[in-house]
Amino acid sequence: MAKVSLRNIVKEYPGNDNVQAVKNFNLEIEDKEFIILVGPSGCGKSTTLRMIAGLEEITSGELIIDDKLCNEVEPKDRDIAMVFQNYALYPHMTVYKNIAFGLQLRKMPKDEIDKRVHEAAKILEIEHLLERKPKALSGGQRQRVALGRAMVRNPKVFLLDEPLSNLDAKLRNSMRTEITKLHKKLGTTFIYVTHDQTEAMTMGDRIVVMKDGVIQQTDTPQNLYNYPTNLFVAGFIGAPQMNFTDGTLVEKDGKLVIDVEGNYTVEVPAEKAENSNLRDYIGKTVVFGVRPEDIKISELENYAGATTKANVDLTELMGSETYVYLDCFGKKLICRAAPDLYIKEDTEIEIGFNTKKLHIFDKETKSAICH
Repeated sequence: MAKVSLRNIVKEYPGNDNVQAVKNFNLEIEDKEFIILVGPSGCGKSTTLRMIAGLEEITSGELIIDDKLCNEVEPKDRDIAMVFQNYALYPHMTVYKNIAFGLQLRKMPKDEIDKRVHEAAKILEIEHLLERKPKALSGGQRQRVALGRAMVRNPKVFLLDEPLSNLDAKLRNSMRTEITKLHKKLGTTFIYVTHDQTEAMTMGDRIVVMKDGVIQQTDTPQNLYNYPTNLFVAGFIGAPQMNFTDGTLVEKDGKLVIDVEGNYTVEVPAEKAENSNLRDYIGKTVVFGVRPEDIKISELENYAGATTKANVDLTELMGSETYVYLDCFGKKLICRAAPDLYIKEDTEIEIGFNTKKLHIFDKETKSAICH
């Protein structure tokens, strides 16, 4: 197994603009870790994965796999295996031959190939499909074959580039579980790229959030959710995304409150007000964030420090919960409520913010001030 180090990695595409797809990327991936690279399209996550695989040349920086500098090492000699978004199976070969093909190229003995293919097929539950060709398989079955082809090589590192994006929602959920179980069973380093933050939150030991080729934050899923380092991470992680509102931080009766254009105020809890950095923002505009589950429509007795009026634009029943879309003095908010909640559209209601879960950000730098 292997530890992977990316040190000051840069990927630049020469041309008139000299576009930098990845900028000063630094990451230490521990042996057997499941790391997720996540971010919007064009953020550089797949480019980073392809540089690790050797499919993209590194402009500058160092890629070290298992204590070996690999910048100039050929892809076939890096002891990594990659699973692609489009499966990349040979249509004229059976499942057995697709899985075995890489081992045959390495001149491995037939009995060892057969043993590895059947072991992988058993783990992935595709033994009954070994004589079929890819066109006779479902999307989920094809993805299992692609995983099997990578598994039989016993690589030091697995690279997975959006492997579930071509599957329907139900299959994505089941394959997510299967890949997580597979990682635990194999005990191999996994580096997984996705734009789907639900996949990232449920699968990874750590998540690397990227934007415009730059790492925004690297942390555990729970820490990313509870302690986002800036507005981008706060808005990207979580579905529906965090609600953001501008307000002026003022001191009132010895307490810090956020005044939202004179329409209502949000009292900052004492434990957050003790943050010395926050006091530097008195008299300035800040951005406060609150997640949909921390906006309440009923039982407001515990929300006396932050209640206001809002108008209901729309409700969406999601089965286990209801999303309530609100207009609060011209600002759009989303609230996550109980599934049995029924409110007519265009109704004025009172809402409360759970200020203990308040996030406050610098308006100019977008960085978090306190959580």
